[in-house]
Amino acid sequence: MTEPRVLVEIDGPIASVTLNRPDKLNGVDLQTIDELIAAAESLRGNRDIRAVLLRGQGRSFCAGLDFGAVFKDKRRVARNFFAGPRTVNRFQRVNQIWRELPVPVIAVVQGHCYGAGVQLALGADFRFTTPDATWSILEAKWGLVPDMAGTVPFAELMRADVVMRLAMTGEMLTGARAVELGLATEVSDDPLASARALVDQIVERSPDSVAATKRLVHGTRRGTPRSAYRLERKLQSALFKARNTSIARKAGMTKERPVFGPRTFG
Repeated sequence: MTEPRVLVEIDGPIASVTLNRPDKLNGVDLQTIDELIAAAESLRGNRDIRAVLLRGQGRSFCAGLDFGAVFKDKRRVARNFFAGPRTVNRFQRVNQIWRELPVPVIAVVQGHCYGAGVQLALGADFRFTTPDATWSILEAKWGLVPDMAGTVPFAELMRADVVMRLAMTGEMLTGARAVELGLATEVSDDPLASARALVDQIVERSPDSVAATKRLVHGTRRGTPRSAYRLERKLQSALFKARNTSIARKAGMTKERPVFGPRTFG
């Protein structure tokens, strides 16, 4: 029986999604794409989940697309690449879907983070990396451009000249340098511990306001000020009516620790 490419574990309010091809440095093949999408879709409906940790088994986060494995089935590659009337194909969907989850997604990066791995990490909301991890937009090595939904977060996080330099050269960056350039959020000798510390802070807040904040930030990056203000009003109006908002308000007034119910947003 084939080992699952992606492991999903739920521990209370935290879900861990782990790439499980350590012998291939967690290189992405077509089965990995299917299992990552399925994992995200299964978590989206769980209203008790408060955060997702996105990790790689073994010594690397993800060394990119496993070209040798992927192109054994060229017809399936073509089907996955074709978008038709949809806005994204499956190669893009596997990374873009994490931005749609109504909970924060935190990538924990060590070892290699190349190509598709960088784009997967940027599909997360936060990226904690070891200082000696190696990051590279490696598609340039193969004469290609990043095409797995990384284009949008690249533009959000870095200046255009920085994106072009990295995407044109495939330059190798340490985790520390990735933080300086905006690719990663924070550098840590123990990125998993740092990610869990952030999760501990987030779960102290209403799951509805956390979900609404993620939607607000992603929903206002490329729109007009008028559309941003409209989304602010829409989300705030819904939060006024949410039970978890009442719980947060009461806890704030009494200085007690809030005990929130399931998320109602998303």
